[in-house]
Amino acid sequence: MMILHPFHISSTGTDFPEKMNNPFDYEPHPLCIQICKELQTYLENKKEWREEIDRGKMFGVLIVEKPSDIHEGRQLGYLAAYSGQIGGRSDWDDFVPAVFDYLQPDGYFKTHEAEITHINESILRLEKDERMQKARTLIADLLAQRQQAIAGFQEKMKEKKAQRDLRRKQGNLSAEEEQAMTKESQFMKAELRRLKKSLAEKTTLETEYEDYQNNISRLKQLRKQLSDALQQWLFAQFRMLNAEGEEKDLLEIFRDTALEDQPNLSLLSKRAALKMVPPAGSGECCEPKLLQYAFRHHLKPLQMAMFWWGESPKEEIRHHLQFYPACNGKCKPILRWMLPEVNTMLNHASQPLTLETLYEDRELAVICKPAGMLSVPGKEPGVTSVYSIMRRKYPEATGPLIVHRLDMATSGLMVIAKTEFAYHRLQEQFASHQIQKKYVAIVCAKEGSIQPEGILSLPLMPDYLDRPRQIVNHEQGKEAITEYKVLGNAGNDVFGNKENEGNNQHLRLALYPQTGRTHQLRVHCAHREGLNAPILGDPLYGCEKAPRLYLHAESIRFTHPLSGKEIFIERKADF
Repeated sequence: MMILHPFHISSTGTDFPEKMNNPFDYEPHPLCIQICKELQTYLENKKEWREEIDRGKMFGVLIVEKPSDIHEGRQLGYLAAYSGQIGGRSDWDDFVPAVFDYLQPDGYFKTHEAEITHINESILRLEKDERMQKARTLIADLLAQRQQAIAGFQEKMKEKKAQRDLRRKQGNLSAEEEQAMTKESQFMKAELRRLKKSLAEKTTLETEYEDYQNNISRLKQLRKQLSDALQQWLFAQFRMLNAEGEEKDLLEIFRDTALEDQPNLSLLSKRAALKMVPPAGSGECCEPKLLQYAFRHHLKPLQMAMFWWGESPKEEIRHHLQFYPACNGKCKPILRWMLPEVNTMLNHASQPLTLETLYEDRELAVICKPAGMLSVPGKEPGVTSVYSIMRRKYPEATGPLIVHRLDMATSGLMVIAKTEFAYHRLQEQFASHQIQKKYVAIVCAKEGSIQPEGILSLPLMPDYLDRPRQIVNHEQGKEAITEYKVLGNAGNDVFGNKENEGNNQHLRLALYPQTGRTHQLRVHCAHREGLNAPILGDPLYGCEKAPRLYLHAESIRFTHPLSGKEIFIERKADF
């Protein structure tokens, strides 16, 4: 079995990497690209895997340097990994093993998992008990009859009371008649209490059904306790190394990350952070598996790259053979521990950017945000945003300024509210879809591969394990609607050079969002149920790198909150 692979490719004209790249934001090193092509050829010929991996699987490679004598020169090789398991195994030849292999048939995990499976089967068996299912129906009918009997008697009481009230209204009541009516009222109230008490007495069937339900509840509670304990045990077995040979298990890593990221937490919040549990599957992605093997065998990691193989999942957006960064939910805390230098990489300084003002009056302004600028301040202090610039420019403004947002990577028009009055009136227009916005985008698609125009409707929700990504979810997602129109072949407009003349791999679209969900246009373009044509340069959902995200908010039309006049502003894209 070979885990550390020598290079079988020519390095002529290719510089060997000198230091580790940022797994969360990288351009694959040329050597990584060549290695991945070699791995892809291997997978192409791995017939026994193809049915499974063609449904979707992440693979990764890591270039490493072996410790060597000064006279031997540099000794480089590479490691390969896959996420999770293939064929129920995490120990296939030629790939790094799992950080912790919990799949051994007689091991602790599988033994206790079998106990939980047995409880699941018991719950399922109880829930499918035909006699109890019939009992549920009989009891429901009995309850309805009881309620009907009580309701019928209460209706009778109302009728009698109405008769007594009418008689009292007529007057000339004798003492005996008044006494009789009082006794009738008291009797009927007592009779109602007796009826309710008699009907509340449980039948033998009801008692048996209640015991049956309690048994199911106890089993479910036991299942949860055993599952939580087994999950905690499993996370404690994943002891992650770093370059210094230090170890932390996943429970420690995620708890420490929660406390470090928010040092000013209240005591209550700190207690919640200390109970933080890693997401299921943490430690099983390619990146931690590759680094764990490298550190355990004293190999120096130099460059990493991960690519997707197979069809895209139903919810997420993945493209065959496209390179992807590490995920935020599962991998970021782990990699920040394993590669402390990642913290520095994640906090790189951004280039200074400026805003262009296209319209301004006492109530509002319309500006053009450049790609790469935040709309509102993010987690990192001191980073320039539209809000921070506008707050400095309009210190006397009474409004919240930001009425709507653009993604950091998107350029284009934003309306700024200087007054509270303007802010609320503009918010009302956005909420009632009175404001019309047009975006232009360049997507990765051939001419004729997309219908000339249409409406996209895909419900979106956050990918809680990999924010800020969004996923399509038809059960829990919120409605998101986009109209689009193909404007033509982007061709040479994209790159502006002769080398790409005649290029027909990109189309220019006009996009008209009818709702305002996060990343709506990007997901609707990229998802296989949408246009299946990612926006060029999209680092989250795309399939082709570019200097920027080719998405621009080109025009906006709205009613001025004070004058009532229609305002139309347009700023053509620079691409």
